[in-house]
Amino acid sequence: MLGENFGVKKIHTINRRMFIIGAAKFIVFTGIIARLFSLQITENKKYLTLSDKNRLREWKLPPIRGEFLDYFGKIIAGNLEVYQLHVIPEEVENFKYLMVRLKAILIIDNNEFNKIIKRKNNQKPWETLIISKNLTWEQFSKVNYYLHDLVGAKPVLSISRNYPFNQNYTHVLGYVSEASQNDILNNEIIKNKHVPGLKVGKTGLEKTFENELIGTNGIQRYEVNAYGKRISQLDHTDGINGKTIKLTIDTEIQKLCNELLKGVAGSISVMDIYTGEIVAMQSSPSFNPNLFLFGINQDDWQLIRNNPLKPLVNKTLTGLYSPGSTFKPMVALSALENGIVDEKFKVNCTGKIEMYGQTYHCWKKKGHGIVDLKNAMKQSCDTYFYEIARLLGVDRLRVTSAKFGLGDKVLSNAYDNEKKGLVPDTNWKKNNLGESWVLGETLITGIGQGYTQTTPLQLCLMTAQLANGGFKIYPKITVQKNDKTANEIKASMKEGLKNSNDNENNLLEEGKKFLKSLNKDNHDKLFRDPENIRLVKEAMFASTNEVRGTSYSSRIENP
Repeated sequence: MLGENFGVKKIHTINRRMFIIGAAKFIVFTGIIARLFSLQITENKKYLTLSDKNRLREWKLPPIRGEFLDYFGKIIAGNLEVYQLHVIPEEVENFKYLMVRLKAILIIDNNEFNKIIKRKNNQKPWETLIISKNLTWEQFSKVNYYLHDLVGAKPVLSISRNYPFNQNYTHVLGYVSEASQNDILNNEIIKNKHVPGLKVGKTGLEKTFENELIGTNGIQRYEVNAYGKRISQLDHTDGINGKTIKLTIDTEIQKLCNELLKGVAGSISVMDIYTGEIVAMQSSPSFNPNLFLFGINQDDWQLIRNNPLKPLVNKTLTGLYSPGSTFKPMVALSALENGIVDEKFKVNCTGKIEMYGQTYHCWKKKGHGIVDLKNAMKQSCDTYFYEIARLLGVDRLRVTSAKFGLGDKVLSNAYDNEKKGLVPDTNWKKNNLGESWVLGETLITGIGQGYTQTTPLQLCLMTAQLANGGFKIYPKITVQKNDKTANEIKASMKEGLKNSNDNENNLLEEGKKFLKSLNKDNHDKLFRDPENIRLVKEAMFASTNEVRGTSYSSRIENP
């Protein structure tokens, strides 16, 4: 009996366990069916989209940068086809062997070889590794010759920046180089369009107009496998080239300026006196911006950096200098405008003056004798300008100078590194140095020394506004579609002034007609009496074109 009962209990236990296991199997199977139904029917679109995202990938191509043209349409910063060598590590069977072969074929030094290996280790295996950004034709041909033995290496024809006029436009255009981390972080457009090897503006107009020049990325769409490896190209969308920007610069004049400054430190600025267009703007010495495109080598960098003439400095915009005698037209005009002197006012120059125990010398030790305004400026007599500066005072001198553009930026919208300079007055010294102004400082300010600091471009603007008869102009270096050409404006002025007389009313009336011809109402006159502008211009002309003028040797003899 006991054996039978034990057998029955055992059967019940087995049956109960079988039931529990069966129920569990049913529940699990039902769950699987429900989940499969959910995945394949209910959430079909969601997972199909996710699958496509894993299967399809987009690669951004480098955008093609916009060009710079000179005034006559010559390309002064364009794009050049370059030969590059790319490797996709995941497509390489033996990466170490490939790199050893490439090192021998391209003669890659150890330092550059180590940089390539480091870049490879810091990127994903399916991302393109650029072995060389600028192969010579000989290297490109050599790689193609051995291509059967270089599995995974891809010779590529790419686009890069090119400056055909080398050092002639360096300080005008600046240069481009590979985008740094700061470039990417500080510029949202660069961040969105960034691809490995992208070049962006570092200085000059290349940097100022970066957002307009950069262009848009081309897009390649590929089907990839589970490991991210490209299987086939599905689509290709071309990018849009960056904007083409036309400058007011004349290349031939720019090249001439470069020749004139060869071997010396200096600056030449040429400006249209009516439109304000910058015709030439050269800072010397310069350097070849093409050296920076693919990373400048150490030897070239040290030559540029250690040059005592400072080729990295844009002297036209950032060089601050005492203007010296070039400031004297402002002193003369301010004295005339404020009624301090007239054209008959004379000073006896003995070569020096003494005041409060201090001696102030004229550049000519024996003096110039008795000189009036015209002769004083013609011969650059320091004594004469000491005297009229003393009578005028530094505060009134600063007001006139500021009207003509001294002490302020000229092309602030085009260059963020341009400096303002300084034309001091009594308040400036009190506020900045905590000291009172003294008379001796007024005297030396009258000959463009002391605290006065200007850029060469400011002096160019000052002279242009004197030359056009004393009207305010607005300098520019880019050409806009609605701008009148220089010839149109010259013709308008010639027509407006052909019947003008020398008296003030007629001159002012003709000046107003000329300003209306510019389609602007803010080209204000910078003078009180047009006769004062005429006197200063005559004196400046005499300085160059009359015997004993300080710049007589620089005159143009051809009528």
